[in-house]
Amino acid sequence: MLNYKQDLHSSATVPEVPSSPKHEFPADWSIKTRLLFMSSQPFTWTEHLKAQEEAQGFAQHCRAVETNLPQSLQEPKLSTELRCAFQQSLVYWLHPSLPWLQLFPRIGADRKIVGKASPWSQDEDLQQVLMSDWSVSFTSLYNLLKAKLCPYFYVCTYQFTVLFRAAGLAGSDVITAVISPTTRGLREAMRNEGIEFSLPLVEESKSRKQKNSEVNLEAEGANSLEVDNSMDGGEEPAPSDDDDDESFSWLEEMGVQDKVKKPDAISIKLRKDNREVQMDHKPQSLALVKGTNTFTLLNFLINCKSLVAVAGPQAGLPPTLLSPVAFRGGTMQTLKARSINAKARVRLAYENIFSLEIVGPVMPHSLHALTMLLKAAQRGAFSGVFYTHEPTAVFNTDLDDTHPALNEETVHKDLPACGLHPKTLDQLSQRPTLRKSSIRFLEMKDYAYTWKS
Repeated sequence: MLNYKQDLHSSATVPEVPSSPKHEFPADWSIKTRLLFMSSQPFTWTEHLKAQEEAQGFAQHCRAVETNLPQSLQEPKLSTELRCAFQQSLVYWLHPSLPWLQLFPRIGADRKIVGKASPWSQDEDLQQVLMSDWSVSFTSLYNLLKAKLCPYFYVCTYQFTVLFRAAGLAGSDVITAVISPTTRGLREAMRNEGIEFSLPLVEESKSRKQKNSEVNLEAEGANSLEVDNSMDGGEEPAPSDDDDDESFSWLEEMGVQDKVKKPDAISIKLRKDNREVQMDHKPQSLALVKGTNTFTLLNFLINCKSLVAVAGPQAGLPPTLLSPVAFRGGTMQTLKARSINAKARVRLAYENIFSLEIVGPVMPHSLHALTMLLKAAQRGAFSGVFYTHEPTAVFNTDLDDTHPALNEETVHKDLPACGLHPKTLDQLSQRPTLRKSSIRFLEMKDYAYTWKS
């Protein structure tokens, strides 16, 4: 309870949010691990769902029933439609399903898994069975995505996460897959398999460096330090192949070039390799795969031996598949929800604060669905503090600025039965605007949103 009270107190001191309210907040493609909503109105409508309401919520999810609530509900607790829709918004699909293991997040999860029963870790036959079953589920998800019956899904390994998105989402007219973080070894393996991919954040930095270099040449007085400062923190400019040779030209002018040993080809290659390795495991190592190359990526991941840990608590455990819709081998799961009443200090007095906590892998569609329900139930006034699985925040980068954004008609024509509410589909079809960050704080006042990333 102590942490909970700290959350309530910290929510009152969140940094200032943007001053321009909007009727919709931007799509957030990161996976949230926890949501904490607060309101002056109680959340009793989320409590003690009847068996019929729970069953109806599951049925609505499986049948992709669209629920449209009025702008404001006078008695939310008495609204069966609202309570069923709440249950519907908590559903997600998972593979593999091992009740005694927490299968998300996978990156940095060794401490939570260590000591848990893992009979497959020393049994190669059992590992092969698990991977065979996983491959069937993975392929099923991709086929649903290609048929536009699944909007997106995540593949969560112990080292990186892959987000597959259907054509029509995030402003792209083709299927896309984004992988983060990557390593030099993974990128080389993908190249060897003939997978065409780009490194958008690296290319963006190089483009920015080139533009700044041109400006510096024109200014004549600028130096290389200004170029470095213009780049993202932690990134280094990518020197050209001739940089190492040119750096020794001043020695020739002094006539001492023979007395200084120049680096040989192997040393130069090692330096270049080191520059590439420096971005490993960092957000800027994000790789983008598009179109038919995503199918090649599917086969690559199914056969990639380094996809599964060979030692440690996660040894032999297939990656986690997360999806908003049902797929072959997927298990229906629900996010954990609880409402709590507490007192928070506001100025010099304590006031009752009603809150709703949602725990689990909260995917983009669930976040949006929940806010639509809160909008009606809390009479257009609530706030939320969001906790992001940090390795997925980079998925909010706008990865393709060469194509115009898709219009609404195209999206609804191509994704008629993907299982998302039309308003959620509208949001997720927009090109990302959060860059490498994610929404940390969201507030609605008078039915308009402001947020902080």
